[in-house]
Amino acid sequence: MSSPPPFLPSSAPSSAAGRRKSAFTYKHLAQLASYSPTTPLRVIAHVDLDAFYAQCEQVRLHLPASTPLAVQQWQGLIAINYPARAFGLGRHITATEAQKLCPALVMQHVATWREGDATWAYHADAAAHIATHKVSLDPYRRESRKILGVIKSVLPAGAGQRVEKASVDEVFMDLSAQVHGILLERYPELRGPPPYDDPAELLPRPPTTALEWRGDALVDLERGEAEEEDPDWDDVAICVGSEIVRDVRARVWEELRYTCSGGVARNKMLAKLGSGHKKPNAQTVVRNRAVGHFLSEFKFTKIRNLGGKLGDEVVAMFNTDAVGDLLKQPLEQLMRLGDDTGSWLYGIIRGEDNSEVNPRTQIKSMLSAKSFRPAINDFEQGVRWLRIFAADIFSRCVEEGVLENKRKPKTINLHHRQGRQTRSKQAPIPQGKTLTEQILFDLAKSLFAQIIVDGRAWPCINLSLSVGGWEDSVANNKGISGFLVRGEEAKALRESERQSDAAVERRDERPPEKRRKLENGRSIQKFFTPRLPNHTSTSGDADAPPNPNRSPERQDSREQEMFDDDLDLDHQLDSDDDDVQYPPLSPSRPSTPKTHLNDDTPPDLTPPSAQPQSHSPRTLPHHVQQTLDTFFCSRCSTTFLAAEKTEHADWHFAKDLAKDLQAQERADAERRRTRAPSKPVPPKPQSRGRGRPAGGGGSGSG
Repeated sequence: MSSPPPFLPSSAPSSAAGRRKSAFTYKHLAQLASYSPTTPLRVIAHVDLDAFYAQCEQVRLHLPASTPLAVQQWQGLIAINYPARAFGLGRHITATEAQKLCPALVMQHVATWREGDATWAYHADAAAHIATHKVSLDPYRRESRKILGVIKSVLPAGAGQRVEKASVDEVFMDLSAQVHGILLERYPELRGPPPYDDPAELLPRPPTTALEWRGDALVDLERGEAEEEDPDWDDVAICVGSEIVRDVRARVWEELRYTCSGGVARNKMLAKLGSGHKKPNAQTVVRNRAVGHFLSEFKFTKIRNLGGKLGDEVVAMFNTDAVGDLLKQPLEQLMRLGDDTGSWLYGIIRGEDNSEVNPRTQIKSMLSAKSFRPAINDFEQGVRWLRIFAADIFSRCVEEGVLENKRKPKTINLHHRQGRQTRSKQAPIPQGKTLTEQILFDLAKSLFAQIIVDGRAWPCINLSLSVGGWEDSVANNKGISGFLVRGEEAKALRESERQSDAAVERRDERPPEKRRKLENGRSIQKFFTPRLPNHTSTSGDADAPPNPNRSPERQDSREQEMFDDDLDLDHQLDSDDDDVQYPPLSPSRPSTPKTHLNDDTPPDLTPPSAQPQSHSPRTLPHHVQQTLDTFFCSRCSTTFLAAEKTEHADWHFAKDLAKDLQAQERADAERRRTRAPSKPVPPKPQSRGRGRPAGGGGSGSG
């Protein structure tokens, strides 16, 4: 490290220092090098960007750090910098109210995707166009990647680097191994083997009486501890870790002009609480001797996993939310929450946390969504949003290394919400070629068409597209020679291929009705075959749109409905930023009971008020004469209400798309059936005697 050693020479006699022993053993020191979560010498750091979204906009706009600034989304504020907070601004006020409290406030709306555009941009009028714009977090993800790169560049390179990106603006670092190396370099007495080769032997006491903390915010020690006492190796290790974090924070400021706060402690929970203790642009050190005093001043609802239902249950049971009060409760009382929960709570409020820093926190899914206000009502408008979703997701897929074949998603999902009903469709992503934005868009459009074929697609109030099933590429790739087979293995492989080809040909020679059953079970056609119920149209066409006059029970029997509350997901996908507030997700609610018609009421005489409400194309009763309020579809010889003309056209479009795919599959099957047979493998020549070649000629010397 470039900084001076974090200790001052000891003023005590060397003989006295030699007789003193540390509270820690050689085993504890060895565990430090292997990132053991149980060693008391462990050093964990947490770096948290200060008002990250607001800082991103401040740096982008080249504004002085003293300028009050807020990040706006529609009419609300999602991030406020510290100069603006001095005026009493909070995230729960509107943009208009914020402007009144702070007339000099700079309000920057987040970047948005505008309907029909190929990429996101900053639009000055975005706040007034919620119906045609979608929030983009790409600018903040881009800056987050830069910051993470700078942090990693300060730390030692190699497989031993332990850095975990906890969110878009938070990073955990396990500095244990690096601290171990620095301790051995600065204190030669730690390099030798333990006395008697016993790792349980105590370490010698550190040759120092004071540590140099260089402006760190030190948490006060517990009652009974004094700063005058000589430090032990845990204090020295934490001090070295604090030195490393200072260098990290300084480099981020020098290269990118971002300020961040840091916390250094023996585990992740304490380090995270420390980084938020003295914000902004400060560094808090929680020594082992200060843990009890530090936690006693907190509300336990601020601790991770204690801010939700469990925290509410603890508050209700013990009538307090203070850690200090909860520390007075014996373990037996905490066990009322359950054995495992009580034991965990007993340890966590005493600063015990053995969770590891995960250097590769891989995402499991990516989602892009939009809530429509007002709702959308036609296929083309939905397709324009799907193109934006595909572009948004693909840009994040590139960050995960899909172009370099490092990682790749396996499935794509489309969720559609109409009223209180949510439906979803899923399809596999082709794995044999490089993923592109166009592939994602085509798959999304096909899934959307399937939803329209099923009926009841409009009005749509929410669409969301996601990809999942991520998997890493195959490691340790071999050259092509590694995949070649010879001898008996090659013969067995050829025989297996001949049997497979014969099975395909036998399948293609089956009667059409049998072949159709097999294809529907295995091919992509199953994703496009409309699951239409039995009905009768005016023309008797089996592919006519659904008839609303059939029983509601039969109309809804094929669908599983999932309900949730209205929720704008525009800015709630990747970030745990301390300046972003997320609305709670509501649990799924059961389906609203359907209105059933009286069984004695003839279908054609059902009064309009008693008919089931459906947004799918609806055929009129046969006796209704065509009027100016209706239109006649020549393709299916059916009369519809004029207001449903657009939806009916969308239905035909989706049907045509499905038929085209079916025709393509039939053509592929025909090509497989008529292809040329495989070239036969010649039989192996038979030997005519021991040691004599098959040709019958002798082998002479010439």
